[in-house]
Amino acid sequence: MYSRSGLEAVVEDCVRYGFNTIYVVVWNRGYTLYPSPLMQEEFGRLIDPDFQGRDPLQELIELAQGQGIEVIAWFEFGFASSYDEPDGGHLLRSRPQWAARDSAGQIVSKNKFQWMNAFDPEVQEFMIDLIKELVAHYAIDGIQGDDRLPALPSLAGYDSLTLARYALEHDGQRPPNHPGDSAWVQWRADLLSDFMQRLVSELRAQDPNLTLSFAPSIYPWSKYEYLQDWPVWVQEGWVDEIIPQVYRYDIQAYHKALTAIVEEQLTPEQQELLFPGVLLNVGDYVASDSLLQSIIDTHRSFGLEGEVFFFYEGIRKRPEFFRQLY
Repeated sequence: MYSRSGLEAVVEDCVRYGFNTIYVVVWNRGYTLYPSPLMQEEFGRLIDPDFQGRDPLQELIELAQGQGIEVIAWFEFGFASSYDEPDGGHLLRSRPQWAARDSAGQIVSKNKFQWMNAFDPEVQEFMIDLIKELVAHYAIDGIQGDDRLPALPSLAGYDSLTLARYALEHDGQRPPNHPGDSAWVQWRADLLSDFMQRLVSELRAQDPNLTLSFAPSIYPWSKYEYLQDWPVWVQEGWVDEIIPQVYRYDIQAYHKALTAIVEEQLTPEQQELLFPGVLLNVGDYVASDSLLQSIIDTHRSFGLEGEVFFFYEGIRKRPEFFRQLY
């Protein structure tokens, strides 16, 4: 994304290998990767500084859609404000009241990600406005949330707003100090599902043809760690694509995780929306050709006709495999 020529190479590869959709990061570390009037107004940050003077999202839309490839805007960081910045980065320095808080009153930080309070109405409004702004200004085919949208570590919920809401609904009681208490988890997961319903309702009213794609963590881990009760999202008809991150390093573990999704979490009708997320490349790891082929064979054995790979750089490291895949 750091040059137009780089984006041209991405599209050329996707055409060559038969891909039909690109999920492009548009929200990362508290910055948009496109010029955002909302971000300029609220935080004085029109675009990620690395892309100043360009609009890589618009460039990709023009390049990809011209080749018949759909472009889905991926709000990668979701409710996470920063990565490896204990103060929450520029978003929480500007809006400290937006911080998610753990039981010790500290900014919620998990796996080096710092978090905004996804239960705060102002934070929710900001996220919805940000997404709707993009949809209004770009000929995008869809939007995507992932394991950070809508999501919040189950460590969170101990801010004053959420505590007051909980007390109002529980005869003045304080929630359990243990963040993994099942009823406390469910109560907060339901709040995120309420947000999900509102987000989907407003986006479908804005553009009925928009693809609403979500790539959560594996259930039920997703619920107990990040408050993502995503089978409910599918059951309620809120998603057009569900892409669980079935990120496993051997085929036995992969088959077990996918079997649970297909046999326990989704009905046969709902499986038409299922496109499993495959871990292709992370850090120094690149999945082997044999593992990738076994994964795809597993998908076909379940009647699943598509998959989503994370992420593009791994495709460049496995050109021979992808050349023959589709």
